[in-house]
Amino acid sequence: MSAEIRWGIVGPGRIAEKVVEDFAVVDGARAVAVASRSQERADGFAARHGLDRAYGSYREILADPDVDVLYVATPHPHHHQFALAALRAGKALLVEKAFTATTAGAAEVVDLARETGTFVMEAMWTRFQPAVVALNELVADGAIGEVRSVQADLGVSREYDPVDRLFALELGGGALLDLGVYVVSFAQMLLGTPDRVVATGSLFPSGADAEAAILLGFDDGRNAALTTSLKYALPGTARVVGTKGWIDVVPRFHHPQTIVLHRDGAEPEEITRPQTGAGYAHELAEVGECLRAGRTESAVMPLADTLVVQDVLGQAADQLGVRHAEAVDVL
Repeated sequence: MSAEIRWGIVGPGRIAEKVVEDFAVVDGARAVAVASRSQERADGFAARHGLDRAYGSYREILADPDVDVLYVATPHPHHHQFALAALRAGKALLVEKAFTATTAGAAEVVDLARETGTFVMEAMWTRFQPAVVALNELVADGAIGEVRSVQADLGVSREYDPVDRLFALELGGGALLDLGVYVVSFAQMLLGTPDRVVATGSLFPSGADAEAAILLGFDDGRNAALTTSLKYALPGTARVVGTKGWIDVVPRFHHPQTIVLHRDGAEPEEITRPQTGAGYAHELAEVGECLRAGRTESAVMPLADTLVVQDVLGQAADQLGVRHAEAVDVL
């Protein structure tokens, strides 16, 4: 791996516009190319962000020998087929969350990554936020005793528009894959794999989920109560409750700067850890560190965790009557 890790951007949409700005604050990382199914969109993105090359097809960026790792920010159902092609082309991957549209699709990508020994990570930036790192350190140190319960909510108010990606089922629309992935991943990070998933909610006319409440149950009594919505705004709070206290994550929990530690018999303790850049720099740096060290996955966001999260989202979708599918005409 060269001293400078060269990145390609796949899918120049809203999230990629934000993420690419953070390369400026990551040592040894540079975005050099972008691919879209529209040459015009690729050209515009490359011009705005000073990228060397712009491709009007995904196949072209897969064939570029001067790209080490691809950041995939296409709609959720497009991740699966593209990721498989990228792995066969020997490209390392940072794949936006939700990782895929289906549990089976995620498993196929993970299996091929492991078979080929190629680095893949889900772009769950929350786990790399300095404030969340501090939370995990407190939990590991036993600051709140044994974690027994996690609560988290994330929702926005959006007017229904069947053409918008957020509401189009074939593009992976709905609250679960877009926002629910955050609350589920946060709970899974702290509690592990649940024994039961119970979900309730409602659907948009398109068949995409509008809102969901998810209860994760564990055989030893631990639990998570999670809420997500595209119908109404939620504060974006999270609380981690242990046997000796709790930690509040000050909104919005998926990219927080401050946590508050409440210990039995002690005054609340506020801990602030600002992000670098817009907050995406931390996951980009993790990919670089892993690639330089020859690791095939991240210890902070391992593929096993991605599979659990995808399975929980899949079970919740099934219970709501949402039928996600992977796209087959991506390339």
